[in-house]
Amino acid sequence: MTQFFVVGGEYADSSFCEAVGGDEEWIGPFSNYESAQKEWSRRAWLTVDDCTTRFRIERVDADAPPPCTD
Repeated sequence: MTQFFVVGGEYADSSFCEAVGGDEEWIGPFSNYESAQKEWSRRAWLTVDDCTTRFRIERVDADAPPPCTD
């Protein structure tokens, strides 16, 4: 089953590589993209003036094998 998460938060700088506090925030799961997009939009608009805050939508397929980390 595919699930969607809104992922992000505040980052150390505008390269968006290192989250403040070390961990990104994962919001969800949402059962469809449209629901995740509504939450992404809400959070994006709440932080529109914060240049180091960013959110994205991640798709996670629980039935798929984990990605290779080699």
